[in-house]
Amino acid sequence: MTPPIDPVAEELLSIQHSYESSHREDESDQDDEEISGTLAVLRLGLKTSPELKRGIWITIAFAFIVAFGRLLIPILIQQVLDRGFRGGKFNGSFVYAACGATALAVLSLAALSRLSYMRLVRAAEATMFALRVRVFEHIHRLSMAEHTESRKGVLVARVTSDIETLARFAQWGGISWIINSTVIVLTVIVMTTYSWVLTLVVVLAFVPALPVLRFMQRRQLRAYDEVRTKTADMLAEVSEMVTGIAVVRGYGLEARARTRIRQRIEALLRAHLRAARYFAAMFTIGDIFGSIALGGVTAVAVFHGDVIGIGLGETVAFLFLVQVLLNPIAELSEILDLTQTAVAGWRKVLAVLEIPVDVADPVVSEGATRNPLPDGSLSVQVRGVDFAYRQGDLVLLDVSVEIPAGARVAVVGETGSGKTTFAKILCRIADPVAGVVLVGGVALHEVDGMSRRKAIRMVPQDGFLFDTSVRENVRFGSPGASDSEIDAAFLSLGLQWWVDGLVDGLETAAGERGDNLSVGERQLVALARAQLSGAGLLVLDEATSAVDPETERALSDALDRLAAGRTTVTIAHRLSTAEASDLVLVFDKGRLVEQGRHDDLSVGAGTYAKLYQSWLGNTRNQANAEVIE
Repeated sequence: MTPPIDPVAEELLSIQHSYESSHREDESDQDDEEISGTLAVLRLGLKTSPELKRGIWITIAFAFIVAFGRLLIPILIQQVLDRGFRGGKFNGSFVYAACGATALAVLSLAALSRLSYMRLVRAAEATMFALRVRVFEHIHRLSMAEHTESRKGVLVARVTSDIETLARFAQWGGISWIINSTVIVLTVIVMTTYSWVLTLVVVLAFVPALPVLRFMQRRQLRAYDEVRTKTADMLAEVSEMVTGIAVVRGYGLEARARTRIRQRIEALLRAHLRAARYFAAMFTIGDIFGSIALGGVTAVAVFHGDVIGIGLGETVAFLFLVQVLLNPIAELSEILDLTQTAVAGWRKVLAVLEIPVDVADPVVSEGATRNPLPDGSLSVQVRGVDFAYRQGDLVLLDVSVEIPAGARVAVVGETGSGKTTFAKILCRIADPVAGVVLVGGVALHEVDGMSRRKAIRMVPQDGFLFDTSVRENVRFGSPGASDSEIDAAFLSLGLQWWVDGLVDGLETAAGERGDNLSVGERQLVALARAQLSGAGLLVLDEATSAVDPETERALSDALDRLAAGRTTVTIAHRLSTAEASDLVLVFDKGRLVEQGRHDDLSVGAGTYAKLYQSWLGNTRNQANAEVIE
């Protein structure tokens, strides 16, 4: 049954389609759709980040008062000229009183402006905090298919640099739009009270700027969307090259790595320069049309002042008001530049949130009973399972197998045969497109998420470790475990000798991605983590390549101890693992072609028999090489 579409997700999808279609239409349609898409992004962004709207009316009220404060000086000048020098006499009491009152008002408004800004900063930071957490959590809920297709650096850019553009806009750009818009409206109103004729001159001077600004806005949005894309590409490339530094240096690929990084940086530079062209052009718009407005007002006031009924004080005040009007217009280029950057980043962030969660935990209504997995070793039934990565071909086809509780299962097959995908299905890292998987008699897609993660654990081949101590890395298997329980996990696996050999014991730093430890040592830590979890079903990917004989023996012994009292499904890379298993599953081109015990499958001319003979040949060759040495 197709799940109901969330209204927010539906609107996100419509924005995505609108934005994509804008690249397929003619120029005029493209411009209209981009403007519509921008407004949609802003609407949806505010819907998904309600923190920005909290107290917005207070902020607007503060902005209105601050904007009015900018008009006090021109009004003061007009009053001083018209009333402070009447009949050629200086009216000191009025001038001093007016200046003092204005100074007090300006200082009060400055304090109010700071208060308004700090309130907005707090709201902006709260919004960015919530948005970063939401995007990060959403990324972690995405399927392995999505993570396989997406570059890690691009996803990192969404949580970091793209949201940072929103933070800058929310802290300064948002309040600037409010204050400057209010200043423009109030200034025009005050100017009209002095002279509607001169106000009309100013308005007519700025009318030609409107289509120019619209033209710039459309193209600037495209340019900054490209900047955000190139920024993500550069971060992805840098992340990949830094992560793979050992391979880069080991194979002498420094020149190639520098070339690829340089290409990404140059692409970003070109995107920034294209965006800067519009910023540079818009920066001068206020000066050009402002000069026209000042010149027009001066000419009309000088030659027709008596006709339109405007005196010296009002004329000077009006010129100051024009200058007040020019300030927000001059800032418009910078504000619009910041806004376009934020909209481009916001669009990218919302696009991540729009990615559907393929593997979602079941929704349990309030008061309903969750579906936990039973304790102890778990049985597995796989019935007619098909699987494909997104729109690709099927990589698993009609897989069916019964695994009794407590069994040791070896999964074998050539590279690309589907054995790793089968392991992911058992852990529900991915869901089948057809068929069902039952664990402990319960359909896996109906199992409560917390229960599933506790009862089913996967130990990957790379033994990924976090940048903390060995002890804390093991504690990830059971966050509430005590130090003594962690010590017992190593002891039960027969690994105390290895712990004693560490420089600082279990307090030894694992390093980033576990780089302070060897491949085999990282796997030992991963096994201890699995032991601590108490899982009833373990899915293991053997890591025996590039490990010394002593570590390989330790791994083998630890795996045997770990399997006791549990159901284990192992992607086997060693002949001995398949030989010692209760059940061997043989995959070929996505199909489960054979299943049974090693003794039964190793005879004849089947797929497993051929793999077995290949293993034997490799073992003999390795033994002969050791004898020659």
